Amino acid sequence: MMETKTIRSEGQVVGSKVSAVELEQIKQLVVSGVYLNTSDFVRDAIRDKLAAIKTIKYRDIDYDTAKKEVMGYFQERGEAYPSDIEEDLELDYKLVCQIVEELKREGRLELL
Repeated sequence: MMETKTIRSEGQVVGSKVSAVELEQIKQLVVSGVYLNTSDFVRDAIRDKLAAIKTIKYRDIDYDTAKKEVMGYFQERGEAYPSDIEEDLELDYKLVCQIVEELKREGRLELL
């Protein structure tokens, strides 16, 4: 006979006060079927907020390596915003802007 194991994720209970108006709005969402219950709403709200506050981690690399990576990024994509490069390559925004300006001065990147 095969044994079945149930794996449960252990969570933590977190308490929070909300206004009567907010609670009523949440209850209306539950009644309308948007959420299963109040806890479902709270979990979804927490996930949305955490996704919106994404922390960017910067790598500690030397300037020349960063410059090569930025050049490669442009070669691969054609054009990009410095903020996209910052996020995708995990480089400091000011560093990316400095490199982009240098590449433009060197004529290695088309002036936009």
